[in-house]
Amino acid sequence: MTAETHLQGVEISAAQFFEIWHHYDSDGNGYMDGKELQNFIQELQQARKKAGLDLTPEMKAFVDQYGKTTDGKIGIVELAQILPTEENFLLFFRCQQLKSSEDFMQTWRKYDSDHSGFIDSEELKSFLKDLLQKANKQIEDSKLTEYTEIMLRMFDANNDGKLELTELARLLPVQENFLIKFQGVKMCAKEFNKAFEMYDQDGNGYIDENELDALLKDLCEKNKKAGNALFLPVFCHCQQTCSRW
Repeated sequence: MTAETHLQGVEISAAQFFEIWHHYDSDGNGYMDGKELQNFIQELQQARKKAGLDLTPEMKAFVDQYGKTTDGKIGIVELAQILPTEENFLLFFRCQQLKSSEDFMQTWRKYDSDHSGFIDSEELKSFLKDLLQKANKQIEDSKLTEYTEIMLRMFDANNDGKLELTELARLLPVQENFLIKFQGVKMCAKEFNKAFEMYDQDGNGYIDENELDALLKDLCEKNKKAGNALFLPVFCHCQQTCSRW
């Protein structure tokens, strides 16, 4: 079955959802935009019509919002809101713990339990299990393993079997994903040193957890107010305690 065929389904499985996303995110950048998004909208309408199904209210609102613009952009979270995906898998994209950048960073630090700077498959599995339990959902371990493997395939852009911060951040809605806004930003050595010294309050050459908390808080606030990217390079290199060198 093709991705277009999956769009005709009354309910889409987790595996089919992955295939749809992989097909329409043709450049693999983690988002549907431009021609990708327009192709998806066109084929969604055609697939529903062919199956004798009307667009759902969510689909109609989506088409109205993005169908007549060429500068729209959606992520996996937005796609999950409009496709009739199996309920348990859909919960991961409606997670109340990941509604903002601040919530995301708290979640990241909790589940990166070994402070490796990555979330491996077991840590991801624990994260997904906790989300289901908080929603009072119980599933078999085999199904949880399947969900974990699919989530890795969806988010693991460099195929190393674990998720980096920027990869897991795709669980955030596009408008809340502060990392998108700073892609391609560069910082000279002078700017980096100035930012580092501001948060290395004890001057020991490292940013510890308390200092990092202050950095992250300021980063999120600046993003909300002005989209200022000054502190992002420090943030990206400081997922835990970090050094200037």
